[in-house]
Amino acid sequence: MRTDEKTKLSLEEISFYKDNGYLLTNRPLFSKEKFDRLFTIFEEHLNNRGNLRPDELDVPHMKDARLFEFLMAPEILGIVEGLIGRDIGLWSSHFICKEPRTGKKTPWHEDSAYWDGRFNRYDGIVTLWLAIDESTKENGCMGVIPGSHHNGFSEYEKMDTDHSIFNIEIKRSAVDESKVVWFELQQNHYSLHDSRIIHGANPNTSEKRRTGYTMRYFNTDLIMNQEHPDNINHKVYYCRGENRGKNPLIYL
Repeated sequence: MRTDEKTKLSLEEISFYKDNGYLLTNRPLFSKEKFDRLFTIFEEHLNNRGNLRPDELDVPHMKDARLFEFLMAPEILGIVEGLIGRDIGLWSSHFICKEPRTGKKTPWHEDSAYWDGRFNRYDGIVTLWLAIDESTKENGCMGVIPGSHHNGFSEYEKMDTDHSIFNIEIKRSAVDESKVVWFELQQNHYSLHDSRIIHGANPNTSEKRRTGYTMRYFNTDLIMNQEHPDNINHKVYYCRGENRGKNPLIYL
């Protein structure tokens, strides 16, 4: 059996994702040996981050080709294919680390809102969030509002922050936190969420670090706006299938 067949999602899991905008499988992603290699790479990036905050290690694969072993892994592409189809491009990746007692809150947001204008639509983008460290409510795990990916863009307001990534948030009156599903994950386990779903995370109030590696993929039927200023220097990579949207994919 091929590796991507072993990780393939069931029809029930795919249906749940389509309806709710997220999925928790309660399964490990990589073998222990493979995960340990990724963990070591993350530690290198964290230790060599310079002036960046631990949660600002964005697109690390653009300067470290070792990460493509994981980003292009059949274990992942077999999962992603079930959700967005066989024509797959790699959009981005991001190490997000919340250190003990100091990690900040991630505001309620939709990923698609931060990418407004960069694609012609947002219904074919999925994020796989891999737990580099164990993720719990105490150390600031992610939570989502189920089904909110059906609602379109929410209303946002500016944030008073020095964070280079999160500078707007959904108006608090628009988020019903009683509906939140929290993603508590063991190390090397993963979650999946639609780019349009409302999600966020609380601060890390524990003594344990919380780190995730987000890996984002898009159906290449989608069309990137190559004139958008944030797309001009942004690299996207071919994973499998056909490039129906004629996007500027890099073939490794």
